[in-house]
Amino acid sequence: MGSLYNFERNQSEKENHMLLICYPKCTTCQKAKKWLESQGIAYTERNIAEENPTYAELKEWYKKSGLPLKRFFNTSGLLYKSMQLKDKLPEMSEEEQLKLLATDGMLVKRPLVVDGDNVLTGFKEAEWTEKMLS
Repeated sequence: MGSLYNFERNQSEKENHMLLICYPKCTTCQKAKKWLESQGIAYTERNIAEENPTYAELKEWYKKSGLPLKRFFNTSGLLYKSMQLKDKLPEMSEEEQLKLLATDGMLVKRPLVVDGDNVLTGFKEAEWTEKMLS
């Protein structure tokens, strides 16, 4: 578990508690954590290499996110490239893609933030500011 930082919202902290799924050695994840801390936003950290998201979690988050499923893949990762997924994904069903994502955390785009019905992949400060602070 990562550190907790206090913040206040209209509803209880339990209802709004944010899950940050990241890889500690990832510099983008480190930037995301610093941003959350600078905004005073509470989160629980989960190491994606030690506790990969499950198929059920990924399916739920994908549906909530409204994002294309490809946004959940770490397209710049070594595993993605070595598996030649750029060519294989278009031929795979949604279910097959979700099952594949659940096999290895290194396939999943990080950081991944789950906060109630909000799900964000990757760290884009403008997007995070819009979704979390407005």
